[in-house]
Amino acid sequence: MTIDTAVILAAGEGTRLRPLTTHRPKPMLPAGNIPILEHVLNSLVEAGISEIHLVVGYQRVRVQNHFGSTYRNRPITYHIQHTQLGSGHALLQANETIETDFLVLNGDQIVTEEIIETVSSSHTATDTATLGVVESEKASQYGAVELNDNRITEFIEQPTDDEYRLLNAGVYVFGPSIFAALERTFQEQGRLSLPETIRDLTTDESAVRGVVTESPWQDATYPWDLLSVMQTLFDQNRIGDETTEQSPGVFSDQTATIHEDATLRPPVIVSADTVVGPQAVLGPGVAVGENTTIGAGAVLTNVLVDSDTRVGQNATLIDTVLGQGVHLGPGVIIAGGPADIRIDTKVHEDCDLGGVIADRATVGGGVTVASGSLVGSAATIQSNAHIDGNIPNEAEVLR
Repeated sequence: MTIDTAVILAAGEGTRLRPLTTHRPKPMLPAGNIPILEHVLNSLVEAGISEIHLVVGYQRVRVQNHFGSTYRNRPITYHIQHTQLGSGHALLQANETIETDFLVLNGDQIVTEEIIETVSSSHTATDTATLGVVESEKASQYGAVELNDNRITEFIEQPTDDEYRLLNAGVYVFGPSIFAALERTFQEQGRLSLPETIRDLTTDESAVRGVVTESPWQDATYPWDLLSVMQTLFDQNRIGDETTEQSPGVFSDQTATIHEDATLRPPVIVSADTVVGPQAVLGPGVAVGENTTIGAGAVLTNVLVDSDTRVGQNATLIDTVLGQGVHLGPGVIIAGGPADIRIDTKVHEDCDLGGVIADRATVGGGVTVASGSLVGSAATIQSNAHIDGNIPNEAEVLR
């Protein structure tokens, strides 16, 4: 069956990625040098999808302003989920405009055109739903499935043990009847879950097809996952289209200014209108967003730098994520992981993360940042201070 239409669910907040999602939705966080959602759209276009629907909600203007009404000559129709009441509720927002079988993807997961094509081509007119399935040791962290003769017989959202190895990849094809099934689904505390609807459908053993694929799949659930996603994209050579490979594994935009005395160790990508100063060392594993300045003598290893950011001279950053509009003074040191990191009330042990500096934060010269620290949006860290732990949004830390 030919599938021409796709619905992308991009309305969620991404609370486990705070403070990076304080002012933007999770799909707009960087995967390498472009937003996660842009990678999803590129995969859809490469897979031959001609009509794109985006369900937006939290900080939706950030999505709409970035992509506009078309993407690579494909029209985009926006649907607004005004209150985040679950993935099933988000999909229902597209009900009035979808009349044929269609793809559904999460806007916050990196998928390839191969898995999209595999799921689409496997779906038949008699299938209520077709799911992409990936074998992964992370199945217990997401949604696990059990298969019998290419049919989903069990769908377990966030199982409590590690016995499962087949993961729901978040790539679906549905017939229009999915909307009626969503309407019938029990809502827990007012929330309507798409996985719950799929679980209901599996009571009919012929309704839901499962397609196992070996295509790469990756989700960014926590801040440190953004570094893993960046590395995966480097491994797959999936970087922004506007950059040129200057030497093996080193990519830069033609408008970037890289001093002849700077050193770029692959894999590295430097985006448009960025300046890299003399004796700066970037890489391995560095992605730098647009309109960014890397000062003289700065050393960056395994670092994701978002747009409009300034890194002072002689700064040393390892295993670090910098948000948009961050200002780091000279000599800042973020020494790298592993570390125990607190997200909400849960402590995650031995995470490889030097630190996160969220959007519009300012860090003065000579500041040292302990591994695993999270500095909130618009926070101010005075010169020569030491940071250890989580700093709230808009807080000020004195020496």
